[in-house]
Amino acid sequence: MPWKADDLPALHGCTVLVTGASSGLGEASAVALATRGTHVVLANRSTERTAAVMDRIHHRVPAASMEHLQVDLADLASVEAAAAALAQRHDHLDTVIANAGIMAPPLARTVDGFELQMGVNHLGHFALVGRLLPLLLAASEPRVVVVSSNAHRMARLDIDDLNLERARYQRWIAYGNSKLANLLHVLELQRRAEVAGSPLIAVGAHPGYADTALQTTGPTLQGGVSGAVMGIGSRLGNLLFAQPASQGVLPQLYAATAPALPGASYWGPDGPGEARGYPAPAGRSARAKDPALAAALWQASESLTGVTYELGT
Repeated sequence: MPWKADDLPALHGCTVLVTGASSGLGEASAVALATRGTHVVLANRSTERTAAVMDRIHHRVPAASMEHLQVDLADLASVEAAAAALAQRHDHLDTVIANAGIMAPPLARTVDGFELQMGVNHLGHFALVGRLLPLLLAASEPRVVVVSSNAHRMARLDIDDLNLERARYQRWIAYGNSKLANLLHVLELQRRAEVAGSPLIAVGAHPGYADTALQTTGPTLQGGVSGAVMGIGSRLGNLLFAQPASQGVLPQLYAATAPALPGASYWGPDGPGEARGYPAPAGRSARAKDPALAAALWQASESLTGVTYELGT
């Protein structure tokens, strides 16, 4: 039988943080988790958009337990401040769903000078999970879910040029690089947790082709005729081929809540090309399974963010 949102277990007493919970897959995650009694931390930039999401969830689930954590993943100081603020409010955190992302915008840099997609999709999440690690390790069964994409297969990741300061910027290759980095983050985090004897489990997930603002925001930021054409094409593609966000979110919900998942496992839709369907083990490229590449990326990520993970001994 396929796993559906109705199969989510009761999660009363659990606290789950979801990044990018102001729309799309993040909002769908928050809705599903709130219906099962989870206390959901909506980690978003915008207070206004978060309030609107919380209003929509409360309309469906009046007793929903939620809070907003203001964080900008494109700003390491904001990440540090957000983690400190959460530590003042909570004594543990059961799960982080690293869901937020940006796809194929024109070349831009984060506050700290990182290429925007690598900076938000990977480095911002790397820093946030590292800063939240003390709260995660205070939970009995902590879990980190990092949302990747089939686009990781198009990556040309160069550890010595993560921020594309030498290579020519190609928006889709840069997106693929960030999504490969997501899977390498999972791989090395799980290895380190096992070496440390930590109960933390790190897993990956991807939504297949889901109808969200991801496809229609980044590619249109270039403006002009080409941006308009890409926007129209993205919206038409979503309308004709994409599954709804409520379906696309299932793999990450499964990854976040299913018992006894293997560490470093990867979950996506079970349909043709992993574009649609219900949660099942997902395929990944050889580079996404390369432990040496994962270790090298980890070292570079620590150097760039200044964040190290203390998993115990």
